[in-house]
Amino acid sequence: MSKKLVLAGGGHAHMMLLASLRDITAEGHQVTVVQPSAYHYYSGMGPGMLSTFYSPDDIRFNTRFVVERQGGKFIEAKATRIDPHNNTLYTDSGENLEYDVLSCNVGSFVPFANIEGNTDNIYSAKPIERLLEAQRNIMNICNTNSVSIGIIGGGPAAVEIAGNAHHLAKTTGCSNIKVHLFAGKKLMSDYSRSIQNIIRKSFKNRGITIDESAYVDKISDGKILLENGREHTADVIFLATGVKPSPLFASSGLATGPDGGLQVNSFLQSPEHANIFGGGDCIYHSPAPLAKVGVYAVRENPVLLHNVQASLNGSELKEFDPGGNYLLIFNLGENRGALQKGPFVWGGKSSFLIKDYIDRKFMRQFQALEV
Repeated sequence: MSKKLVLAGGGHAHMMLLASLRDITAEGHQVTVVQPSAYHYYSGMGPGMLSTFYSPDDIRFNTRFVVERQGGKFIEAKATRIDPHNNTLYTDSGENLEYDVLSCNVGSFVPFANIEGNTDNIYSAKPIERLLEAQRNIMNICNTNSVSIGIIGGGPAAVEIAGNAHHLAKTTGCSNIKVHLFAGKKLMSDYSRSIQNIIRKSFKNRGITIDESAYVDKISDGKILLENGREHTADVIFLATGVKPSPLFASSGLATGPDGGLQVNSFLQSPEHANIFGGGDCIYHSPAPLAKVGVYAVRENPVLLHNVQASLNGSELKEFDPGGNYLLIFNLGENRGALQKGPFVWGGKSSFLIKDYIDRKFMRQFQALEV
């Protein structure tokens, strides 16, 4: 019996589903993919694109092409509301999509509300496309031989943007570069002291300032105001204060976790609505909350693929196992990285080379669908 499958978002957790659309449509099911852009950018390589180490084509998937060549329908729009009682997904393009099964991978956003005045030179770490806009702006400003860059946040995204923004300005030929990382009370507070020390040493050697005196209170017309009263001016400001799940689920009245993410059980399934699934940054995994890192989205791929197909065809679901320790590598710019796997920590060019190899391999695997 033909059913309607709707995928909201074409991110990391939906990659295997996107690769299998031909099989799903061959079974007679109708597949629609909704995403704000025809492309999906791989966030793990975003800072490398900022520094021009990667081109935009290196780090993105042509979602529209992949969907349409396999018999699916692609809609370039943002999902705005889910009506789980009438099995309908609403979009900002005005299209109302009925579904039998819905899977959500709509990602996250960077929250920061206290901004006044001109916002032209303020860039959020997500969506990744904003880093490309920031790159062009920094290169233009560097034509004056002087640039001041402020990054708000103390976690991995902020660190990677700081290192790669400095690298960009340096390779552009800017002679007077000021990069300030406003890390709140402590840099990389959720990570080991060894990782912190690698980052501190790398940034100190390049003249990147780390401010751990206070949190940022507000941004006003290019000025960064701290809670302790200190004030800094920047030509370009990045917001990298961590991520929160899309507000789609809370505003739709679905069960959510304390972070606002779609609550899912061990089957990556809404406990209230058995035909709604989710993965990636937009979910709250109720059996054991997961960190907002891409490795979990990748690990969710085969389970989402199996369970979506099982839901369409009336077969048994499979439980998701988050797995154990995972490899973390941070891109610090200048082709250097900081690596951690369990208790093992390493920094330098070899760390970055490992990250580059893993990231390019991942991209090749799914970009092959475009050939």
